Amino acid sequence: MLDTNSRPEGSPARVNASHFCSVSSQPIPTRVVLLAGPSGSGKSVLAARTGLPVLRLDDFYKETGDPTLPRVPGSTDIDWDSAASWDAEAAVAAIAELCRCGRTDVPVYDIATSSRTGHETFHIERSPLFVAEGIFAADIVRRCQELGLLADALCLRGRPTTTFRRRLVRDLREGRKSVPFLLRRGWRLMRAERRIVARQTALGAYPCGKEEALGRFAAAAAGRCRRGAPAARTP
Repeated sequence: MLDTNSRPEGSPARVNASHFCSVSSQPIPTRVVLLAGPSGSGKSVLAARTGLPVLRLDDFYKETGDPTLPRVPGSTDIDWDSAASWDAEAAVAAIAELCRCGRTDVPVYDIATSSRTGHETFHIERSPLFVAEGIFAADIVRRCQELGLLADALCLRGRPTTTFRRRLVRDLREGRKSVPFLLRRGWRLMRAERRIVARQTALGAYPCGKEEALGRFAAAAAGRCRRGAPAARTP
């Protein structure tokens, strides 16, 4: 669990102070840490380790039958790894309401059936910081920054082969899609993983491993937030 009572020290590689501004002299407003990364990179596990409230951005996927859903080029498969398969506007609205009110209504999404099965109230109590994690989190970095909601934005990265194995085991265990679909998708994502990380980095998410990510979470919890528009970085 993240120790939010201590202030992280150490090298600039762990906490890059140039991307933060201290707000400790004033009441700390509620802010979000956007946690992106390739599917299977360990975002959910890392978010749980922080001990912070976690908003699942995957619940904002569009439903089967939506005419705007994209297709994998040269295939009849829906491209669930395209940001066009996801409702960014609704996700940003939910984050903004959480920062303003501490609670919001969110959809409950069933990945296996690609449908919304209901709604629930998600609340963060009085926490000044929460996590919003999902493969499209980087796509809303700039919008959250413009609205003054962003504490930090991270892109969790690792070895493509490890990500492939972790993702396949999870998806098979949860019965997310058919086995042939999962194998096709897994192979495609493994080959594209470095490009995925590069894209999310270009959108403003800081690329890092799990331990460095925890250090940046600690910095955000200590009252630092990103300053200015997110800049492109290379992984």
